[in-house]
Amino acid sequence: MHVCARLAARRALYNRPQLQFRERIVAINDAASTAGPAAPERTPLESELAVALVQVLNLELQADEIDPRASLFNEGLGLDSIDVLELALEVSQRYGFQLRADDENNHAIFQSLRSLAAHVALHRTR
Repeated sequence: MHVCARLAARRALYNRPQLQFRERIVAINDAASTAGPAAPERTPLESELAVALVQVLNLELQADEIDPRASLFNEGLGLDSIDVLELALEVSQRYGFQLRADDENNHAIFQSLRSLAAHVALHRTR
């Protein structure tokens, strides 16, 4: 399936109002897995961060259901700025470095679980 068609299918699933949050994520991940290559394996740090994300934000899905490449915003998990602040606080406490609200790279850092894990791997002190 062409990339544009896959995105359109994912958007259609995401925008269906009758689906609850968990069902949207599962449907989006199912669409991605049937439309293209399987989700890549996770690094141990990505798995650890996925668990933290689910626990800190009280998400209604399992950590292993989060595609490390999926957006943390919009069509992905649908996080908002408050969620990102809570996650940044947890990451700062857990890994011993400060994530600053005024960092111009925050959008790139929090783009996906994979990008967050890469940033943590570079800056962690514990």
